[in-house]
Amino acid sequence: MNQNKSQPLRGFRDFLPIEASKRQWFKNRLSQIFEKWGYEPLETPTLEPLEIFENQIGEGESMFFKFEDNGGRKVALRYDQSVPTARVVARFANELTFPFKRYQIQSAFRTEKPQKGRYREFIQCDADIFGIADINADAEVIALAISIYKELGFPKAKILISDRDLLKNLPYQAIIAIDKLEKIGKDLVIEEMVKNGIGKDQAVKYLNQATNLRPNKNIEYILKYLKDSDIDESWFSFEPTLARSFSYSNGPIWEVKIPDFVGGSVLGGERFDSVIKKISGLDIAATGFGLGFDRTIEAMEQFNLLPSSKTNTQLLVTIFSPDTQTDSIKLANQLRQANINTLLYPTPEKLSKQFKYASEKSILYVAVLGPDELKANQVTLKNMTTGKQQTISSKDLLALLVQSSQTGQILDHN
Repeated sequence: MNQNKSQPLRGFRDFLPIEASKRQWFKNRLSQIFEKWGYEPLETPTLEPLEIFENQIGEGESMFFKFEDNGGRKVALRYDQSVPTARVVARFANELTFPFKRYQIQSAFRTEKPQKGRYREFIQCDADIFGIADINADAEVIALAISIYKELGFPKAKILISDRDLLKNLPYQAIIAIDKLEKIGKDLVIEEMVKNGIGKDQAVKYLNQATNLRPNKNIEYILKYLKDSDIDESWFSFEPTLARSFSYSNGPIWEVKIPDFVGGSVLGGERFDSVIKKISGLDIAATGFGLGFDRTIEAMEQFNLLPSSKTNTQLLVTIFSPDTQTDSIKLANQLRQANINTLLYPTPEKLSKQFKYASEKSILYVAVLGPDELKANQVTLKNMTTGKQQTISSKDLLALLVQSSQTGQILDHN
């Protein structure tokens, strides 16, 4: 095959089994945390009418994947998940039970320039509360965001909190420039405002206004809520220059940063009450966050927080010969019924080749069922980590593998 034809499009990625397994583990772990907090899963289409995203995202609208479909309709790939979910909530407002707490883990698409930590297709992970205008809903999703990074094992993370209402007297072009303050510095923030038609003296005034803000009642309440939730104050703080560039943001806004992680913020959230009203005319309050799936995985890699196993397969059942193949199939099925992740080698081969295969796949155990084992109603089990080999009954084999599965430890039969 031509090498160029084997490459994915720029900004898109292939994931081989080792990486795909880590990502699957992470999805499952996030789902567990969300559901522990009472949030329910939701899925929306990959393709949406372009009009639901237009005039909602703000600066990000230049990054839509948009086109006309075969029916001549203007459509866009899912840019984010908040806007499609707002559409769903508007559509099913009479069927949903409010407050509606949902989480969503699906791909999003943006045409931005690919760089480390930024891709044109990426997994986005959201959690939102719909139907509660009260500040307690904002405080809860912020507490949930902190809980996620605690449960993932990060020794430190910092959630920065502000309120777009503090910036209500600033034009939107000033807000999106100020949001980049930490990344580009004061001089370039002022320069960007000037490029966007704001006079230099006024730009300086806007920046000074933002940097000298103090917490309002919403922020004070959220900070107290987090303290009352027994969250250490080192995990959160007020950040006056946090702005969030989404034009639909209103009320509390927040971001999570991980100290010493070079990839930038890993989570961002805001209240977005206006989105559902713009789509449907219904007044349904909404608040929540988007977690950077790829960035968080990169941070977990950096801090060695991902599972070390290269495979989820616990055991390889070999096929000794054509005569024993049926017995190997039955053993593999018996183990799977006991919830042991079991790979059956597909055809009779030299045992050395089957052992090499297991080693290259990082499979912990290999079971051999040859004529001698069948005669004695036993199985020979090789521990691929220690190299030890033993012949045990099928019952003992099952007990050993179940124990290994439950403890996560590599065991030998005594």
